[in-house]
Amino acid sequence: MKNQEAANVGAGLWKGTGMWAWLLHRITGVALAFYLLAHIWVISRGQAGAESFDQLFETLESPFFVILDLFLLAAVLFHAFNGVRILLFDLGVGIGSQRSLAWAAALVTLGGLGIFVVIAISFLS
Repeated sequence: MKNQEAANVGAGLWKGTGMWAWLLHRITGVALAFYLLAHIWVISRGQAGAESFDQLFETLESPFFVILDLFLLAAVLFHAFNGVRILLFDLGVGIGSQRSLAWAAALVTLGGLGIFVVIAISFLS
């Protein structure tokens, strides 16, 4: 019996909404850090000359990169709104409604993303 209990230590943590929000917050934070490095690299390509820079931007306007931009936007929105949720917890507000606030952050993210998907469709054609 004790061996079975020892094997399940921590297994219940992954069931909570707060744990998934925490994990997604960390994943989006790492993704945004990598994007920052990529952004610095793209901007530094401007030193290679205007023609090279224009060619790079033609590549970045392809449908593949427009879709990647939507993923970037989703990461930014979720990271920002979940960060507000965490800030509220630090201030002692809403600690009892962690699940509701996590879902609210996700829904606001999806709503904002939906608006920008409609806008991005015009760039995909």
